[in-house]
Amino acid sequence: MIELIFLGTSASAPSIHRGLSAQMVLYKNHRFLVDCGEGTQRQILHSGLGFRRLDRILLTHGHLDHILGLGGLISTFARWEAIDRLEIYGGRWALDRVRDLIYGVVLRGARPPMELVFIEVEPGLVLEADDLEVVAFPVRHRGPGCFGYLFREKPRRPFLVERAEALGVPPGPERRRLVAGESVTLPNGQVIHPDQVLGPPRQGACLAHVGDAARVDGLVEVVRGADLLVIEATYLEREAELARRFGHLTALQAATVAREADVRQLVLTHISRRYRDREVLAEAQEVFPEAVIARDFDRFQVMRRRA
Repeated sequence: MIELIFLGTSASAPSIHRGLSAQMVLYKNHRFLVDCGEGTQRQILHSGLGFRRLDRILLTHGHLDHILGLGGLISTFARWEAIDRLEIYGGRWALDRVRDLIYGVVLRGARPPMELVFIEVEPGLVLEADDLEVVAFPVRHRGPGCFGYLFREKPRRPFLVERAEALGVPPGPERRRLVAGESVTLPNGQVIHPDQVLGPPRQGACLAHVGDAARVDGLVEVVRGADLLVIEATYLEREAELARRFGHLTALQAATVAREADVRQLVLTHISRRYRDREVLAEAQEVFPEAVIARDFDRFQVMRRRA
């Protein structure tokens, strides 16, 4: 299971009820902060998540409403010495701006409080953690090096209990070894191979995080079949020209991507103060009834689809 917590859901500037873009993805003992808008560290504290094990930050792009919070976060880490190493992933342009922020404004010649590692993202596999893989894909927004991310559990072969019992495999370490892909020898000398007790591979849970986007070209195939899709809905269709001018999507466009990609659930974020939530939701639900609007501190559990 993958867990997603929204820390900031506003577009461009904070509002009374919404902070700037930031989300935390949890998987087992791993944490991934996606974007870090102004005020993110306060949102982390308010959410109860805290800073422990917060050592990977994935940036969708380099606009200030998605990166300015890194300055305060690094400054806090400098005082608290919360972690030893921080990895920041992003496109080249985003990383250049983050370096300017950290080294030119926050540190100004001082020694970093931890090992800072900047990892330039290219389309494809970004990292693996236990049974989770994080895959980057290009997104068309304003400026170069914009990315979305797939958080995807690796396929698993289910253990067929009835078949194991018929073969005389007792509960315990023998079954765990078979699940791990090892053959076992029973007390009677019979050798049991994994293929005898494991079913065909099943896809794990998939969270698709698009973030900000100016166009939907190519997104449908990338996020197809995702269990949960996070995507912006900054404008309504009646102001589609403004959306095009400023490089954002309408709620209708976001919902159309979700419908055509056959995702299970759609969560809209990057919500503008110019509209009421119910207007945004109504436009999206006309196309994709399972759409919801994220609010700060909302939590979602991403589970794989049942066969």
